[in-house]
Amino acid sequence: MESEMLPKANTTFALALYKKLKEELKDINGNIFCSPFSISAALAMVMLGARGNTATQMSEVLSFSEPIAPPPGGDLQCSLQTDRPYLMQSQMQTRMQMRTQIQRTSRLPAYLRKAFSGCSQCLKPENAKDDIDASFAQLLSELYKPEALYVLSIANRLYGEKQYTFDKTFLAETKKHYKAELETVDFASNAEASREHINNWVEEQTQGKITDLLPSGVVSASTRLVLVNAIYFKGKWSSQFQEENTTDGEFRLNKTDTKPVKLMMQKAKFHFSFIEEVKCKVLEMPYEGNDLSMVIILPKDIEDETTGLEMLEQMLTYDKFKEWTGRDTMGFVEVKVRLPRFKMEESYDLKEVLKSMGMVDAFDVARSDFSGMSSANDLVLSEVRHKAFVEVNEEGTEAAAATGAVINERAAMITETFDGDHPFLFFIRHNPSNSVLFAGRFSSPE
Repeated sequence: MESEMLPKANTTFALALYKKLKEELKDINGNIFCSPFSISAALAMVMLGARGNTATQMSEVLSFSEPIAPPPGGDLQCSLQTDRPYLMQSQMQTRMQMRTQIQRTSRLPAYLRKAFSGCSQCLKPENAKDDIDASFAQLLSELYKPEALYVLSIANRLYGEKQYTFDKTFLAETKKHYKAELETVDFASNAEASREHINNWVEEQTQGKITDLLPSGVVSASTRLVLVNAIYFKGKWSSQFQEENTTDGEFRLNKTDTKPVKLMMQKAKFHFSFIEEVKCKVLEMPYEGNDLSMVIILPKDIEDETTGLEMLEQMLTYDKFKEWTGRDTMGFVEVKVRLPRFKMEESYDLKEVLKSMGMVDAFDVARSDFSGMSSANDLVLSEVRHKAFVEVNEEGTEAAAATGAVINERAAMITETFDGDHPFLFFIRHNPSNSVLFAGRFSSPE
């Protein structure tokens, strides 16, 4: 996989997941915070054991591959069934035949190969380095630098019912690429102890910030496979806020309602831009070492009847995000920043969310194909739970989950303002790889 393809896939998935989580919000002013990177890495690990349509759906939802569009003339080999999410049976047979043929000459999992010949609309062949697992392994190794000035730990694990014999190749690959292992537990006769064991592991991996990831009742004697992911980050701002400059303020939820909040303030040079098409300001605040940054997208003002984020959220795509937050389109200018001190903890049951995005078969006992994980091929993914924590203060951020010369010259003449006293989107990004690790929406103080 080319170096820019994995960040593109992860960011595309992050934005799609964000929009789905927004749809699920019961409160229009609700906050959102998650680690789409951690979720994507964990599900990619599961894909090592997925086959057939299960793998295809997962790959498309995670944006590792694109859905095949029907060509002009309606060639059946590349057409989609009109009542999605299921692909036309004849197309799937063709896909599986192609994958089987490719797999005979390659040890890579079939879903990573896109060599569909004889159809202009099918995904084009990729060379041997197009390996999603190797790309994740490389990125994880970059994030685990011992000399880094931040603390970042990412842990993924599968818990499987002990009566199943899991494929040795699958276990070796998960350990090799994701520094993760599949652990067998006794769901059948001791589900509650298994749940507590999983929760304790997650709490340990996240420095005690994520507790009770799996609530009571989520694991039962019928549970076969549980996926958990945990991510922890703590970083100090390169330019820290001084606590004596923090003041009491009002956070505007919408045009009429406010909540009290502590507003931090500083004036320093940052990468900054104004996006006219969505009337938003973009600010990049780096952490010590500059490998990680928080990128904040703030509407200039609340111009709609709700949070002020609607136009931004509707227009936000991977290409727009890359364009709006790229350093080549931002000036390095002096900015007077006011930002709320905030803390969020959010929990998500991702099963229905992922199903609504098209990942259906993995959760269906009659359709799931994890034959690469167990020769019994009667496993089904029963739960995907995600819980994320973030705290932003004067010193920096603690989180768990799991341009140009013309503008530079202007910096000597004016000071930009970035007043985060109303709803905004924020992303924690690994700058060398351009990978989004965390994504959130701050719409309301606690």
